[in-house]
Amino acid sequence: MRFTFTFHAALGILLSTAWIAVLAQETASSTGAPVRMLVTVEARHGSDVPVINREDVMVYEGRDRAKVTDWVPAQGNHADLELFVLIDDSSSISLGTQLEDIRQFILAQPATAKIGLAYMQNGTAKVAQDLTGDHAQAAKALRPPLEILGASASPYFSLGDLIKRWPESAGRREVLMISNGIDPYWENGQCNQNNPYVESVMEQAQRAGIVVFTIYTPGAGHIGHSFWRTLCGQSYLSQVADETGGESYYMDFHGPAVAFAPYLEKLAQRLTRQYWLTFLAKPRKKGGMQPVKLSTEVPNAELVSANKVYVPATR
Repeated sequence: MRFTFTFHAALGILLSTAWIAVLAQETASSTGAPVRMLVTVEARHGSDVPVINREDVMVYEGRDRAKVTDWVPAQGNHADLELFVLIDDSSSISLGTQLEDIRQFILAQPATAKIGLAYMQNGTAKVAQDLTGDHAQAAKALRPPLEILGASASPYFSLGDLIKRWPESAGRREVLMISNGIDPYWENGQCNQNNPYVESVMEQAQRAGIVVFTIYTPGAGHIGHSFWRTLCGQSYLSQVADETGGESYYMDFHGPAVAFAPYLEKLAQRLTRQYWLTFLAKPRKKGGMQPVKLSTEVPNAELVSANKVYVPATR
């Protein structure tokens, strides 16, 4: 009898402790810093994108699940979009097809979108057209790249320059970056090593909540058809896009896409499947970048977002 009593008492204490831990976790998840981020919903297979509701979204900080407080489609009153087209001036882009595809993409954007145009030159973003709702004006500012080898010290310097000068906004902020992705400042032939300039610009974009889409196109001169440089450039472009919640588009290691229209059509579709997600991040004494993971149990659905967000100090 004494053994039975001791066992039941110990079991009761264990269950009580576990319940207290669960309550503590739920309490922690219901407080904290509200973090807002842009999420794109994709179909894993096919083109039918499932409907996702707030209760379908799961956000994790490590092993801890965060509380989702808002999930709003980026449509209607929440559809505002600021999209910069950032073109590498050392790139080779055909006037008759690729350039015209970009022009038509700009003209086709909805009235809720403001379009800007900038060119990568010597590590800066030279703005040819500030963000404007006049899409015809933005399209008029489009010109072929200069195809000068020294026009871009590093495409990631130019992207960082654009991000730094971009005023904060309540709407979506996104970039279409067209470049070969090659970074002449990090020519070690080891694409698996972390490029500090790529890492830096990704954190800048993540902190600002800016989503980056990339299209690979070869650069002018010998560097444009160097195998390992091309491989590295495409890898960097893909990394920047993936880790900011965007998408990277390219054909293969060497050849340019005959036309950009298929890529731009996919991009336009993605822009219609975006949501504003707000969740409560764990309270922290010091603000900083924190990794997050999103998931859903809705069949055939995938949530695409930046893999890190900035969480402000809350205590």
